[in-house]
Amino acid sequence: MTEPSDTSLFTEQVGIKYPIICGAMFPCSNPELVAAASEAGGIGIIQPVSLVYAHGYDFREGLKYMRTLTKKPLGINILVEKSSKVYEQRMRQWVDIAIEEGIRFFITALGNPQWVIDKAKAVDGIVYHDVTSKKWAQKAVSCGVDGLICVNNRAGGHAGDESPEELFSQLEGYGLPLVCAGGIGSRRDYLAALDIGYQGVQMGTRFIASKECKVHKDYQDAIIKAAEEDIVLTDKITGVPVSVINTKHVKKIGTSSNRIAKMLLKHPKTKHLMRIFYTLRASWQLTKASSKGNRYKDYFQAGKSVAGINSIESVDSIIASLIKIP
Repeated sequence: MTEPSDTSLFTEQVGIKYPIICGAMFPCSNPELVAAASEAGGIGIIQPVSLVYAHGYDFREGLKYMRTLTKKPLGINILVEKSSKVYEQRMRQWVDIAIEEGIRFFITALGNPQWVIDKAKAVDGIVYHDVTSKKWAQKAVSCGVDGLICVNNRAGGHAGDESPEELFSQLEGYGLPLVCAGGIGSRRDYLAALDIGYQGVQMGTRFIASKECKVHKDYQDAIIKAAEEDIVLTDKITGVPVSVINTKHVKKIGTSSNRIAKMLLKHPKTKHLMRIFYTLRASWQLTKASSKGNRYKDYFQAGKSVAGINSIESVDSIIASLIKIP
């Protein structure tokens, strides 16, 4: 493996020193974690629903609080799915407030990012879009995104189907900066992603096992103890496959929704209502699990990067270990 360059189009666009993103996570993206990633030279991504509903901040005041912790660039995750008009309106309001508060890096997901791109470009902002395949990448590229977050089959949360190598091969022809999302838990993983050709990495699971992440110790311990084979997919949280640690609770209830639920999730007249139901239920379950640990039903989202995570460290130590700051 070769030593990576300190600069790339990705780092220049976003205005950061190191090509490392602390990915948006519900409910794990507390303000202190997000700000610490930016302060350490990478960039933390704000998850609005987590900020407001899991951590109890007024959205604007939450952004202002993070600005007391770091003056360096911050990003924001915007889910652009159209499952609810109320939800979409709230997202549009949050984007407007983020722009007013100086946010210029946007990561969009789960839909057409055009309206976010239009708002971001009006203030010289940068928009990357989460993709799991060439099909979704093509749609995002046609809208004018600046780069792609390539979610592979090693990711936590809603993982893709392709390996990091396969996904890069499919998407490198677009000539845009590509960020590897999934499976980055150690310096070896980081260098491997850059060797493939990615300009940066997005990490989630590794940052959950950090001192700044305000989740229950049971969650962090589960990540440290887990091996790669302990990561399984379940559709019982959101209705679509999500990567979680195969805890006793998960083993007990299984990982597959019942036949009626699957039918309702596919039917054009019921799928949006079912997604709303699953989203609300998942928000409650994941928030309880992250705060109460094994005293509650333990759904602990995590990716296969658990294989390289052996300790709880500060965010700056994690980033330093990836890039080997002397």
